[in-house]
Amino acid sequence: MEPKAVTTTNKYPEKPITIIVPFSAGGSLDLIARALEKTAIQHLGQPLIVVNKPGGAGTLAWNELAGTTPDGYTIGITGVEIILHPMYSLTKYNYPTALEPLAQVSSSPFIMVVQANQPWQNVDDLVKDARQHPGQFKFGNSGVGSLPHLLSEMFAQSTGITLQPVPFQGGSESLRSLLGGHVQAIFTSTAIVREHLKNGTLRALAVTGEQRLADPAFANVPTFKELGKDIVFSYWIGVAAPKEMPLEVKDKLANGLKAIIAEPEFQKNVENNGLQFEYLNPEESQAKWLYDNQTLSKTVRETGILERIKEQKK
Repeated sequence: MEPKAVTTTNKYPEKPITIIVPFSAGGSLDLIARALEKTAIQHLGQPLIVVNKPGGAGTLAWNELAGTTPDGYTIGITGVEIILHPMYSLTKYNYPTALEPLAQVSSSPFIMVVQANQPWQNVDDLVKDARQHPGQFKFGNSGVGSLPHLLSEMFAQSTGITLQPVPFQGGSESLRSLLGGHVQAIFTSTAIVREHLKNGTLRALAVTGEQRLADPAFANVPTFKELGKDIVFSYWIGVAAPKEMPLEVKDKLANGLKAIIAEPEFQKNVENNGLQFEYLNPEESQAKWLYDNQTLSKTVRETGILERIKEQKK
């Protein structure tokens, strides 16, 4: 492939900057883009133009972003899926090498929940029961190869149990199945189950973060790490650009985004939408990409998920 030629001037940016969102308006990634848009002129010198390009579970937008000229006038919102999709051969580009991060904005752990009327008070109770009924314990997820699916496989590996993964069309459908008693447990976002925990219909057993959550609704929920289980993973949202961007352009973008993200109003906006604010700079974000790539590829390789996805595609 021919290298992308880019001509830059010290006047960058001289026109509005497009920020591509890989999903429809109203979702978490879109809300981050809209929050960045509010003070872009102040900190970047030009407005951000939000363009939603849903399709292909994000791949439509990220393919466009990876293939565009790296002149700083097209950037995009990213999620952990940029690590995951290339493993499944679903993409035109290998995003971790075709894109480079400018910032991470939020990082929110997953939470494992069960119905509150079930007897399992903690992870050990659940593991003991699952060992007594190998292969019968149903774990709902939001699709074969989805992050909740991978997390349930990590859980099975780390505890030595055999579970039955049950795929659904999305997170809300798997939650409905749990509430209806059709599956025994799910991994999901904290935002989607917060009210169910408060009103007592669900019980949280553990979270996948490095530390316990500060939110009082989850403060008593232990991390898998403190329970001795090697499951540490969070869903992050960030901003990235196509590779080979001139250094002065990348620096201007990264510094401008950092200033936007430092605004208290921006951080409040992120947290009001059920996300955990966590800023990382380009170098720290790159290290996170590398860590997640190693963690997820190991799980995909060792659990047979890749074979199941190939079977689906036939």
